[in-house]
Parts: sequence; structure tokens; C-alpha cells
Amino acid sequence: MSLKILGLNHNTASLIIREQLVFSDEEIKSALDELKLIISVKEAVILSTCNRSELYLNTDHEGLEKAKSWLIKFKRIDYKTEKYLFIIQDEAAINHLSRVACGLDSMILGEPQILGQLKDAFRLARQHHFISDIFNPLFAHVFSVAKKIRTNTKIGNSPVSVAYAAVTLANQFFSGFKQHTALLIGAGMSIELTAKHLSNKGIGRLFIANRDYKKAQKLAKKFNGYAINLANLDGILEVADILISATSSKNFIITKSQIQEAIRARKRKPIFAVDMAVPRDMEPTIGDLEDIYIYTIDDLEKVILEGQSSRQSAAVNANNILLEETSRFIEKQKSLAINSKIIELREYGEKIKQEVLKQSQKQLKKGDNIDQVLEKNTSNIVNKLLHLPSIKLKEAAEKSDTESIKIISELFNLEDD
Repeated sequence: MSLKILGLNHNTASLIIREQLVFSDEEIKSALDELKLIISVKEAVILSTCNRSELYLNTDHEGLEKAKSWLIKFKRIDYKTEKYLFIIQDEAAINHLSRVACGLDSMILGEPQILGQLKDAFRLARQHHFISDIFNPLFAHVFSVAKKIRTNTKIGNSPVSVAYAAVTLANQFFSGFKQHTALLIGAGMSIELTAKHLSNKGIGRLFIANRDYKKAQKLAKKFNGYAINLANLDGILEVADILISATSSKNFIITKSQIQEAIRARKRKPIFAVDMAVPRDMEPTIGDLEDIYIYTIDDLEKVILEGQSSRQSAAVNANNILLEETSRFIEKQKSLAINSKIIELREYGEKIKQEVLKQSQKQLKKGDNIDQVLEKNTSNIVNKLLHLPSIKLKEAAEKSDTESIKIISELFNLEDD
């Protein structure tokens, strides 16, 4: 197995570092096409979420170094960010990939969304014809392990999401929502979950803003809220006590000047804000202002950790299953690999046999003496079979390569001198 993993995640890099390595869907397509140009990279899958950007590569050491150089250039990474890149290889890489799929490596222990995101990443790589003999069985194994762990452990119980953590923190800030207004920006799963939690807790008014107004309308209708277009944010910012954003925009949705105007209009009535996006939707300098309390996805980690304690024992059980399944998979792959070599070896012997048999049949048809034919052609078989081992032994002797001599001697059960 030649799996190599290159990237960074929430365990190794802060939000400001992770922002630099986020891939949009279109960037992933371009990246896969460019990685194909590296001859020694045989297969590749790119997973990019708010908590990780990881490249899964079927390559050798040379290909890994070339892929790293390519990544630095493609994402214009500076030396400060480069030092956060990690490399995981071989069995450790299989374990890591499995942990990612199972949600064991997530900020939210056991969260189910990552499996779907990984499946989407694999599907995209396959559509780009960048999946073949190694990754097909590998990812089938990883997805199977994730399913087994979901079925046989309680890792998915007592769900805690980033959205839940954001609303829990807001509830601590305001101690009740009935008299307050929330503005949610975006229309993806995180915003939908946030809207659901706010609605369940009796939020006074709920506004949902999105570039696609129809998506905002659909979501707002579901939770008895109001839909607005992103271009009309300013008037709503003035009345929003809770501001939560999660889009895939590369540029800031909310600027410092907008918040300054909103605070002035609110007469210093405080705003609670959570930026769940990576890259961030809200200009970081907003945090310098008074009367706004802004949190990022990394700030929510403490709330998340407190809420997932019930999953810890399940995680231990899940990890044991994962290690056992990984070990079984590796042994199976080794067996398949050696079986293919045994088949090649037998085909090599069969080829020699057929060549000598054909030669013998011709000689016998000509009336040659059968004993002479047998003597000559059995010697030919021996010579052909031992030709390559004899050459390798001579080369090893010339180079004083005692290890190769030992291996060949053991292979043919030769006595040590």
C-alpha cells in the first residue's frame, strides 16, 4: 500500500492557517487535473472542509515531494504556513483516513457529515478518472469500516454540531431568545441546523440571507422566518442581536464598517456573532470593536467538547474496531499482492516449459533419439530457470551484497559456506 497523506487540519493548524489551504469545488477539479501531470502520482483524492484540507495520494516518496511543491505553488503558501503541513504514510495513513471517515478525527467527535464529504471527494476524483487499482479497494474498506462503527457503537449518539454549539453559546449570552432577533447568513446544512435550534428555543424573529434568494425563501418558510438578499443586509444588521454566518464565499460578507454602522444605530446594544465559515465571512478586525462579541469555529471547540463527553467511551470501542479492521485489510492486500507475484512466477515457469516442450516435439517428429532429447531439453529447462538467479548472485558477489546473497540462498535452500 502506497498511501500518502499531505495536508493540515484543526488538530495541527489554527483557523487563520487553515483558511489559506481551503479548496473550492472548482479548485479541486483544477487541482486533480494538475496532479495528474505528476507521473509518479497514480491516484489522488482531495478533501477540503472547514476543519481540514488533506490530499490522499497513491505515490512514492518522489511523487510526494513533487506533490508538496505543487501544493505550495498552487495555493501560494508562504513558509509560515508550509511548516504546518503534515505527512502521514502507509499503515498510519490508512488508520488516519479511517478515523476521518468515522468522525474520530473530527472536532465534533463522531459527526456524520464528514463521511458524506469524503464520499463526495472520492466520487469527484473518480469522475476525473483519478481512481484505480489501489484506491478503489482502499476507500471501499474505509467506507465499510465507517458503516460498521456507526452500526456497532454509540459514536453517533447525543449529537453535537457546530450549529448546536453556536446556539448553546448564544443562549448563555442572552439567557433566552423570545425578545431577540437572529440573522443567519447562508443556506447550507450548518445554517439550516442553526435555524432549527433557534426555532426550537423560541427565537423572537429569524432572518435568513443568501445570494440565492429562492434558497433563502425556502429555508425561511420552513422555520417561519423572513428571507432577504445579501445586498440588503445593512438595514437588518441594525436589528440583529444574533448574527451567525456560514457561506463558502472567498471574500468577506460582513465588513468592519458595516458593523460599526449597525452598533451606532443600535445605540451600543450588544451583538452576539458566530462566524462558522472557513475562510471567514466576517472581517477579523470586527473583533476590535466594542459591543460585539464574535466567535469563530475554533472558539466553539470548548462547548463542543463539553457536549460530547458521552461519546468518549464509544470512541474507544470505535478505535479498537478501526485498528482491527485496518490490520485485516492490510494483511488481505499483502496476500493479494503476493498471490499476483506467485501467478507471475508460475506463468514465467510455464512459458519456459512450453518453449522446451515445443522444441522437444519438433525434435521427436524429426526422429531424434528420445533419450538424447530428454537429456538435452531437461538441461535447457534447468538452465533457463536458473539463469536469472545465477546472474543476480554474481552481481551481488561483485558488490559484496551479502543480504541479497542470503535471500537467494534461502530461496533455493542452499547450505551456507
